[in-house]
Amino acid sequence: MHKGRLEAFSDGVLAIIITIMVLELKLPAAAEGHAAGLEDLRQLRPIFLSYALSFLYVGIYWNNHHHMLQASGHVSGGVLWANLHLLFWLSLIPFTTHWLGESHFQATPAAVYGVVLLMAALAYFILQQLLFRVPGGDALRRAVGRDSKGKISPVLYAAAIPLSYVSPWIGCGLYLAVALIWLIPDRRIERSLAEGHKPH
Repeated sequence: MHKGRLEAFSDGVLAIIITIMVLELKLPAAAEGHAAGLEDLRQLRPIFLSYALSFLYVGIYWNNHHHMLQASGHVSGGVLWANLHLLFWLSLIPFTTHWLGESHFQATPAAVYGVVLLMAALAYFILQQLLFRVPGGDALRRAVGRDSKGKISPVLYAAAIPLSYVSPWIGCGLYLAVALIWLIPDRRIERSLAEGHKPH
């Protein structure tokens, strides 16, 4: 089965996710009797911070998803369902982002945000494992290697969820730390393809 439709569908869903998130950035309400000014933006600070973090995560998933499929030769029915499973959890990011920002980073929204990130990470892992098994999957397996980032991320999410009840800022700090780990360019798949391990 060719992977083109899966890539196009996934790109479309991720674009819609970003669009929904940015539409949640409402205009600030100016104080009665005063002209609108930059100080009115202060009330949007937690909403914008949660949006920026989520935008970063969606961008990371889009980037890694693209590279993963570049190294894959084919997709199977199982891969299609695993991809939908990943998109399901990613589609919840706008909801948790809005809740996190509107609550000004309270404990339960921060924990729920982490649950969605954890489930998305596990869904990505499942998708990756299924892609290893399709024809041409050996190239992806070699490119991924030991996948230290993929293994440590769920551990940090799992730690951040209960720590959000100690301090939401600790939990959100761990979410940001994971995002920064993935933000550092990961050249494994590009390097593997350049060396000639191309999918068939």
